[in-house]
Amino acid sequence: MAARSVTRIGIVAGEASGDLLGAGLLREIKKRLPDAAFEGIGGPLMQSAGCRSLFPMDRLSVIGFEGVEKYPEILGIRNKLIDHFQSSPPDLFIGVDVPDFNLGLEERLKVAGIPTMHYVSPTVWAWRGYRIRKIRRAVDHMLTLFPFEASYYRKHHVPVTFVGHPMADQITDRSSMAAMRRALHLPAKGMVIALLPGSRRSELKRHADLFVKTALWLHKRHANIHFVAPFINPETRTIFEEALYRQGAWFLPVTLVANQSRDAMAAADIVLLASGTATLEAALLKKPMVVTYKMSWLSYLLVQPFLHVKLYALPNILAGRKIVPELMQRDATPEKLGMAVENFLTHRDKTRSLRTVLADMHRSLRRNADARAAEAVIRLLKPRKQPAGKMPVMAN
Repeated sequence: MAARSVTRIGIVAGEASGDLLGAGLLREIKKRLPDAAFEGIGGPLMQSAGCRSLFPMDRLSVIGFEGVEKYPEILGIRNKLIDHFQSSPPDLFIGVDVPDFNLGLEERLKVAGIPTMHYVSPTVWAWRGYRIRKIRRAVDHMLTLFPFEASYYRKHHVPVTFVGHPMADQITDRSSMAAMRRALHLPAKGMVIALLPGSRRSELKRHADLFVKTALWLHKRHANIHFVAPFINPETRTIFEEALYRQGAWFLPVTLVANQSRDAMAAADIVLLASGTATLEAALLKKPMVVTYKMSWLSYLLVQPFLHVKLYALPNILAGRKIVPELMQRDATPEKLGMAVENFLTHRDKTRSLRTVLADMHRSLRRNADARAAEAVIRLLKPRKQPAGKMPVMAN
């Protein structure tokens, strides 16, 4: 009796969010292919799910120009992975996010005859649209988290599957605001506003004073408001604390917490936050929010010619219209942000109607993403795993 061949899958994630996505995908693949073997680059969650990591994942965690000195090392890692997978070809390679690293790797592996899949669409629909040509060359199949992304790829003739967003599967409608407030030692009654100025050091540098000034503006007009601000590490917390003292705002009723951004938003009535993935989390929690972002004017001027969108906050992009305020660049002032928050305080009917829209959005994204992604992997693997002499059956 012939020995059963082991399915080998190469996979690379470069950040904590990708490690979480990758781990969920690996677990679901294992349910369908118990003997599957995984290797590439993954963090602790992917390694616990069975991935052999050939390099530490944190070597790839570089944002923009903040780590230019690391680029030669990163290019060296990519070249070593190319050599490794070309000399020992897997049945499939999956790049999880980090497109600046993974697309180049996928392109080289696809040329070598290795099927490639990319999980989490680059924001090619929003800016640098010319990247779609490279994606077509590099990717056999794209897995997207949002339905509008799948439509974009179909329009550009890239095979695609919309799998839903794992965060929508994780967040339930049963979270208790009262329980979250008790857990974070927040006032049981009264208005609580969550402040999320960003997770990166560079974001805190740009946003800390703006958020503190906005909190001061609101406190002067609504003395009963309590604020809660979560921080990913001591360094970002320190930057915010320095802004509190710099603005003479040490008296503000604000609770600073370590991590726990989801709990902080769940405990709040309204969220003021920097544009990014956290806006989706706030939407799934059905929270009224005000979204802002500031970058250096030089960065803004460099990026602006490549932007293809008029909406920036994910809830607005998903809705196809502005359902939450977004105040960027010159509009990001304490007065404008404060008035947008105050508008939710004084118009409860708007808050109720917004929650209805956000509930529909949550349902549209709750698709059992890990399982759907694994099924797409199995479909792409099938033609490679056909016994000799049998032609694969093409699905309609």
